This record gives sequence, C-alpha cells and structure tokens, in this order.
Amino acid sequence: MTSLETFTRVRGLRLASIDFGGTGVPVLALHGHFGRARSFAPLAAALAPEYRVIALEQRGHGHSERGDGDFGQDAYVADAAEFARGLGLGPLIVLGHSMGGVTAFHLAARHPELVRALVVEEGGALNRPPEVPHPVLDVSDWPRRAATLSGLRRQIEARGVPDASYFLESAVEHPDGWGLLFDYDDMMTSQRALIGDWWEQWLRSTCPALLVHGLDSFVLPTPMARLMARRRPDTVLREMPGCGHWPHDDDPDAFAETVRTFLDRL
Repeated sequence: MTSLETFTRVRGLRLASIDFGGTGVPVLALHGHFGRARSFAPLAAALAPEYRVIALEQRGHGHSERGDGDFGQDAYVADAAEFARGLGLGPLIVLGHSMGGVTAFHLAARHPELVRALVVEEGGALNRPPEVPHPVLDVSDWPRRAATLSGLRRQIEARGVPDASYFLESAVEHPDGWGLLFDYDDMMTSQRALIGDWWEQWLRSTCPALLVHGLDSFVLPTPMARLMARRRPDTVLREMPGCGHWPHDDDPDAFAETVRTFLDRL
C-alpha cells in the first residue's frame, strides 16, 4: 500500500495529510493531542483494500501550521469540515482518537451532510474534573532537545510516561539534537480548550456510531462510555480489555477488527 504526505491550504493554513491510497470507501481519520497522521498507517493497512484511510494532520501537530494559536474545538472542527469538503468524496466515515474523536462527533453534529458514520476512540462527552481527574497532561517541563532519539525517550519517560512511543511519532532530528514537532505551550492551550461538557454535541448527530473504549483508560471512565452508548441512538459500544487510552496501539489487531466489523455492517 502506497501513501504520500501532501499539503493542502485549509482556511489559510498549510495542513499536512496522508492518503493511504486505494479505491475503497473513504475514511477520514483524526488523531488526538500530540499525534500524527502517520499513526493511522497500521489501521489503514488492516482495512485495505475495502477502505481508504485519509488522515488529516491537525493544526499545530506534525507538519501542519499552527495558525493564529486558536486551538478551540470550533477551529479544529472548521478545519476538518473544509478539508472534508475539499476531498469531494461525499459524506465520509469519520474516525477520531481522543481529541480527534471529540472533533469527529462535533463535526457530525454541526455538518451532518459531511459525515455518514462515526468511529470515536476514547473521545468523551464530558472532559472535566471530577469525572476525569486529570484532563491535561503537563508537558511544560518536557525536554526540548536530546542528543539521541533514545535519550529523548528516556527523558520523557522520566517525567512519568510509562511508554513514550506515541509521542515519539512526532520526534525529528534538528541541527541541535532530537526534539518533538509540536509546541509544548500550544499543546497545553489545546488540552485546556478541550476541557468541558460536550454532551449536547455527542447527542445531536444521528448517523451510526461506534464508540471504542479501553477498559484501562485513565481518560474516558467506563461508566461514562456506557452512558454515552445508552443515551445516543444507533451507537455501538465496544470495550477492549487490557487497553488504555490508545487501543489502536495497545491491541492494533483487535482494534482494526472492531472497526472493520462496524464498517462492514453499515
């Protein structure tokens, strides 16, 4: 399967994306905070050739521009909506992880003509204390540079991150050492902007939805995931044992099978 990172002008921003190729049913994929478009490569391979994954690298992440520093949900949703329209592929299946999942169901609520089905991985309808005790990961004291990639990993994991692999998707070598592509202050701002009550947006859309929840997640409480599925019609909940906030990384085969089973039934 071939894939190519391309750049598109979206609402004045130069945003990166990866089209993993093929002629299958298009799926727009939205990563979470600190993520990259290329993190969807294993899922794209598992869903091919029946499904064609197109992953948008959202503002302030990866190789996409940060713009004016607006990291509110309105900005993320407006970006995704214009990018989706630009694809010209009709209503899309929209899949999102964490913040990307929240963006996905906001998109479906505000622009139902663009979304034919939702796959929300670990994106909650309520993201605030006390239900979610720690909605912000403090990265303010993370290392800016390290001499080696392994050194960058060690320094991040020394801040209490058990496995830095997800974050190291954004690691690149600069002239003065290894560092991450995203701006730490931007990520703090973006995470704080995601704190809130998103029930209205979750319940407003009517398209079929799959909610994927890792039973060991520290971000989406299991009672909330179950309530989200009960309250929204035409919503399937799939709980993944042994998985935390990143089921697509913790058990990629099971995650891909879960997504494929849902999509095949549409």
